[in-house]
Amino acid sequence: MNPKLSIIVCTYNPKQSIFEPCLKGIAQACKTMQPKEIVLVDNNSNNGFSSMDYVKSFVAETKAKLVVETKQGLTPARLKGIEETTGDILLYIDDDNYIPTNFFAEGIRIAIENPHIGAWSGQVKLQFEKKPEDWTHRYWGMLVYRTFDRDVWSNFPHMGETMPCGAGLFVRRHVADHYLGLHHQGKRSIQLDRSGASLFSGGDNDLAACACDLGMGVGLFKDLILDHFIPSNRITLGYLLKLAEGISASAIVFKSLRGEIPMKPAFKTHLANALRLVLKSNTDRAFYRAVLRGEALGRNMLSNIKS
Repeated sequence: MNPKLSIIVCTYNPKQSIFEPCLKGIAQACKTMQPKEIVLVDNNSNNGFSSMDYVKSFVAETKAKLVVETKQGLTPARLKGIEETTGDILLYIDDDNYIPTNFFAEGIRIAIENPHIGAWSGQVKLQFEKKPEDWTHRYWGMLVYRTFDRDVWSNFPHMGETMPCGAGLFVRRHVADHYLGLHHQGKRSIQLDRSGASLFSGGDNDLAACACDLGMGVGLFKDLILDHFIPSNRITLGYLLKLAEGISASAIVFKSLRGEIPMKPAFKTHLANALRLVLKSNTDRAFYRAVLRGEALGRNMLSNIKS
């Protein structure tokens, strides 16, 4: 008997031009494989999107359930999705993701053929609102750009080459329940996801890594492919620098949650960092400084928790 699939879409003040194609893609995929349920988690939006015709049409067509999470942040929204669903497999689709019609079926096929994998995602291609400048290409990874030609997996939570991302993330129920339990037990005092102006970006890794906590693996599968829409304001130098800082800070916190103690850089490391800064271009130097600021911020946040 095939596992039952639950779809979770977390959103906050979505733009119709971006969210409507996302919902249409989900509705089309439902015609190929009907999920057990679809839950739209409104993270306390104030733009009245739920009353829009395109949302009401989607809810009527798919029998989706709309719930509200008043605590701001992607982490509370993701947790709400776990609480509101009952399927064996949970699939998170961001409100700026566009999936193909076979996406659900591919994810379930992977679940059946790989019972040792607890969390998985696939390739992510970027759909830009406006053609980005050439210099940005080397930083697209921060925007969850991922392409590869073979399936990979591991049971190491710190291995970036096999760690799934939040865009199109499939998670087994008991893995999601374990993640939910960590929050209910007070073991996650820092939100590793976006909240307000914060660009923290590690909650998806923390959720996926719970598979490793339970003795399972995490993986990336080439036949899972989706598009991620990138608006023009997210491909500017200022935004990318802020994103680099947030990712670096959340990485420090994430590693500490999995037993890696973040140490303050030694004097020799400071000298090496200074030399690297001299050798880099102006743009690369700015990103390197952003990473260092993020790491310092992450260590400071952990220090404040302990004190």
